[in-house]
Amino acid sequence: MAPWQLAALANAIILAAYLAISFAIGRGLWRTRQWRNNPLGLATAAIFFSCAVHHGSHTVHLLLPYLGWGTHSGMAMRHAFGSSFTVGWDLVTAVVAVWYWTLRGRFPALVRGAAVFEDLRLRQAAEATLRASEERYRGIVETTSEGVVLLDGDGRISYANSRFAAMLELPVDELPGTAAVDLVVEADRPTAERALTGLSAGATHRLELRLQRYGGQVLCAQIALTARADGDDGVLAMVADVTEQKNVEAQLRQAQKLDAVGQLAGGVAHDFNNLLTVIDGYAALLMARADEASARDLAMIREAATRAGALTRQLLAFSRTQSAKERVVDIVGLVAGLEEMLHRLIREDIELVVTTTTAPLPVRADPVQLEQVIVNLAVNARDAMPDGGTLTITTDRVDVDDERAAQLGGRPGEYVLVTVTDDGCGMSAEVAAHIFEPFFTTKELGKGTGLGMSTVYGIVTQSGGHIQVHSKPAEGTVVEVHLPMTSASPAGLPVAPAPQRLATGSETVLFIEDDPAVRALTERVLRTAGYRVLTGANGRQALAIVQENPGIDLLVTDVIMPGMNGGQLAKRITAQLPGLPVIFTSAHTRGVLTLTRDDPTVAFLEKPYTATGITQKVRAVLDARANVAATS
Repeated sequence: MAPWQLAALANAIILAAYLAISFAIGRGLWRTRQWRNNPLGLATAAIFFSCAVHHGSHTVHLLLPYLGWGTHSGMAMRHAFGSSFTVGWDLVTAVVAVWYWTLRGRFPALVRGAAVFEDLRLRQAAEATLRASEERYRGIVETTSEGVVLLDGDGRISYANSRFAAMLELPVDELPGTAAVDLVVEADRPTAERALTGLSAGATHRLELRLQRYGGQVLCAQIALTARADGDDGVLAMVADVTEQKNVEAQLRQAQKLDAVGQLAGGVAHDFNNLLTVIDGYAALLMARADEASARDLAMIREAATRAGALTRQLLAFSRTQSAKERVVDIVGLVAGLEEMLHRLIREDIELVVTTTTAPLPVRADPVQLEQVIVNLAVNARDAMPDGGTLTITTDRVDVDDERAAQLGGRPGEYVLVTVTDDGCGMSAEVAAHIFEPFFTTKELGKGTGLGMSTVYGIVTQSGGHIQVHSKPAEGTVVEVHLPMTSASPAGLPVAPAPQRLATGSETVLFIEDDPAVRALTERVLRTAGYRVLTGANGRQALAIVQENPGIDLLVTDVIMPGMNGGQLAKRITAQLPGLPVIFTSAHTRGVLTLTRDDPTVAFLEKPYTATGITQKVRAVLDARANVAATS
């Protein structure tokens, strides 16, 4: 075949291929409605069509002499396209055109959808949409209430949001590259490592860990670990701060534990106080006719009974059932009044520093119990400094906001803060977790009852306050007591009478007590004082006695009795004898008795009581009834 014939064949093939490609692209543009907004596709189709026309022109001119038309121009074209290079290039172009066309089966978008000819503006719009989506999701991640952390395959942080950084009190740019387990407290690191290594693809593992904050404090966190599904070996961690929740749960568990043990302690104290009443009462009766040597022995018995009574008061304060004699107390004056005694209580190698405000800090509480709180805390601080040190007691007024109130487990408002600080041996977190438990002590055998801090907890809680302990080994201890501040003015300290002789009288007293020993002792004491005494063991007997003896002048009854309690009995009897004065006695009332403080003819006498104490109370209530009758 002559070279011009090969050139004509090649140009014909190129013509067919270019026409097919240009029409395929044009059809794709038309069907996808891109012919208006895709100039690149239109330009490509036009180029292929233009080239097709050009090669078609070459083919026609090469064939003109063969057809007998335009022989001169045709011969010139044959001569021009008859060289080996031209023919060879046309053949190569034809092969490429055919190969391009055959690709339509593997890449249909090239010829059918025209998707390869994407408008630059469409790409920019898509990129802008993608950026907006990324910013939206980044905004969600950065503003969520939980910490979001991405870990790489080595367990190092590749990304952390600002919330997680705030939890740890660290700058967010310092977290990338940090090993995640380095942020976990040492005791919880094995758990964290097992969770990370044992996480399977697509699985989620939830666990609780303690994280180390920058300032040394511990953060309790609930963490959800999820293996990333983007082909990476990393992990997505969602971190929630549950420190406050854990604190509330711990306070609830502590309160439940103390309440259960407190019920037992209150019952034991009630029975024990009955025994102490009998011991002290009979010792007092014997002292009245004993010689000097025997009187000294009996005085020792009574002193031991007094100390035992103090121990039962600690039990009752711990159980929060002790009858508190609440009034408005100035904490500043109370602490100042204790300073001299505290100096005698602590050793000479301990410096006592007391810092109080100049303005009064009034609270509503039992002043004797508050003194016990401060003394107990001072004694604990003293024992924590065997080599000497500094004991600091400060008082201040603080405003507790909602966040701080949630930490304390109370209500926001004005509080009086009493802080007792020592620089002694301190204690670990494990020991501090048990410090308010009854009978828990770190002291040597015989040097502590284990009731000091539990008593403090009971008194503070009974007064509507809150107590927190902060301590670290070898760094000392800080105890903070928050008491609700009152707007009332504090009253002066009452002068407690100390009567030594029985208060006599001749009135008729109905005495009801279920404990036979206490009943026999009290009956003897009242008869010795000149009173006519009628006794009973329960409410049923009391009602029967009232039916037979309507001339009763005073009812003295125990509060906690089987069947009918003292409060119910008093209501039944006073309904029959209106205006009858009543004295209630008990070691603790268990919430079954509420007294009206404005009525002087209704009183309460706490067990264990002394012989002089019971007669003085009886005389005072009978005199109050006479005064009321005289003024009415």
